[in-house]
Amino acid sequence: MAEARGLRRAAVAAAAVGATTTLASAAGSLAAAAYFARRVLTPERQRPDDTEILEVRDGRVLLSATDETVVPGRYGLWLDGGEGHARIGDITATDAAAGTVEREVHGTDHGELRPGGARFDGYYWAGTPEQALGLRTESVDFPGELGRMPAWLVPSPEGRGTRWAVCVHGRGALRQETLRALPALHTAGLTSLVPTYRNDEDVPAGPDGRYNLGLSEWRDLEAAVEYAVRSGAEEVVLVGWSMGGAIVLQFLDRSPMADVVSRVVLDGPVIDWGDVLDHHARLHRLPRGVGLLSRSMMGRGWGKRFVGVHESVDVARTDWVSRAGELRHPMLVVHSAEDEFVPVGPSRALAQHRPDLVTYEEWQLARHCKEWNTDPQRWERVVGDFVS
Repeated sequence: MAEARGLRRAAVAAAAVGATTTLASAAGSLAAAAYFARRVLTPERQRPDDTEILEVRDGRVLLSATDETVVPGRYGLWLDGGEGHARIGDITATDAAAGTVEREVHGTDHGELRPGGARFDGYYWAGTPEQALGLRTESVDFPGELGRMPAWLVPSPEGRGTRWAVCVHGRGALRQETLRALPALHTAGLTSLVPTYRNDEDVPAGPDGRYNLGLSEWRDLEAAVEYAVRSGAEEVVLVGWSMGGAIVLQFLDRSPMADVVSRVVLDGPVIDWGDVLDHHARLHRLPRGVGLLSRSMMGRGWGKRFVGVHESVDVARTDWVSRAGELRHPMLVVHSAEDEFVPVGPSRALAQHRPDLVTYEEWQLARHCKEWNTDPQRWERVVGDFVS
């Protein structure tokens, strides 16, 4: 959700910059491209409400109908600016004329579910793994390139053991994004580590305070894997959502610690950032030349000053369809045909190029990284079978 909102705003704002300048001029194109690139790479700290709670009654909640709230499945609602949280389930009624949808209420984790603004989320669960799922959780930290990085550690049923999973959330997301995976990993006998990485809330920022689309964040994942190995892990399964998938792929390519990884699970992953950026530029009618220029500015030394990055963000290095021959780890890719933020095409293409390594599971209906939400039984079975 945070990723989708961020790139939508970036594309709209860049199109506005382009519209209010003379796009025929180099200066106008440069300004629009730089603005788009900066918005893509800048963490968003503000998470505005996007859903209206209209009525709460008898275990049901009436919501404004949006692209998110009308999709079947189980989801969450952040209340009171993120201070409260409620879990909602199946659709019980819709009224197209009124623009409303009624859903079951599964529970309120904290705060009060009442009429007013809310923020829709795909995490479903909130809090720590112990609070949300009843799984014993240790709060740990590990030394990273930029300082101490906090993490959750959920031991396997037999203790820490030698088989670990390291779970990597997406761009602008919280660690709670990974909670949906922990029961399946726990049942499969894995100890789970849920780390943070640079530019997360309440952790050290990168030198430029911007996302590098996995091209620097992989070093924080490396530090997490090193911690797992020091703590007894002999085999590591990596699990990544969205940009977390891009981080995982860079780690596998660039870290000597990749040899300890046995399997990889990617959910709605960014297989090719160039494809994602092109998709959002097209959605908002950003001129093609501006979109291409923004990518060039991210990756070239001359553009770093305009974009505000410490190290170049070479989008070409994130194209794993073109680089498919370099992959060497067995991989489960879960992706939805209806993913509105990360188009499914590169995931399909990667599976076609590397059927020897990639097990591909495609969903319908689910929006970005919400496959579990629409069919949790299938997701847990597919993932559990793969990691076992």
